[in-house]
Amino acid sequence: MLQQKIFQVEDPAAVREVIAANSWATLVSHPADGEPVVSHLPVLAEPPDAAEPAAGEAGTDRISVTGHLARTDADSHRLGDLPAVLIVQGPHGYVSPVWYEETPHVPTWNFVVVHLYGRPEVLGPEETYQVLTETVDHFESRFPEPWKLSQASAYATRIAPGVTGFRLVADRVVAKAKLSQDESAEVADRVADALERPDQPWSNPALARAMRSSLRRPS
Repeated sequence: MLQQKIFQVEDPAAVREVIAANSWATLVSHPADGEPVVSHLPVLAEPPDAAEPAAGEAGTDRISVTGHLARTDADSHRLGDLPAVLIVQGPHGYVSPVWYEETPHVPTWNFVVVHLYGRPEVLGPEETYQVLTETVDHFESRFPEPWKLSQASAYATRIAPGVTGFRLVADRVVAKAKLSQDESAEVADRVADALERPDQPWSNPALARAMRSSLRRPS
């Protein structure tokens, strides 16, 4: 992925926020003797102190995520044996040159994305079940009365062996937020205004919120 300083996201806290808000990810690996393997799965960002620093990186705030996928998918990835890339896609959408209200401009696509590179660690049965529990809790937290995995513990315990849990501590993180930072504040605001309007063909309030976030704007 083309990386430009103006769009680069370097703050680990910001990366975790993207993962927490956009937990449906894409896992890609490439066995040397076969075609690339691609799977889609939910992931969770772990707290900052969850990942042990690598040798020579004492105190480094490394990005760590947990996830789970069907055991057959994990076997196809040779999970634990091969390096992989986990892709988390944040808000994204089409930007019309009409919204700039000045020329010259051409259409573009604004987006937020995170690439996490590393070798996933396969988790044992107990840790895998904990990942399942935490994943349910994460998504159920928006409900006024969250459902708990313990409410179906017998069934969940019976089918859990068909699932492989993993932890990926990123060796490298490439995070990009292309949100019109290369435009003036006035132009970027006009684009965000248009994206918020429900009468626009490509209305995208989530992308507008990301554009307005001071975290994504240069100081």
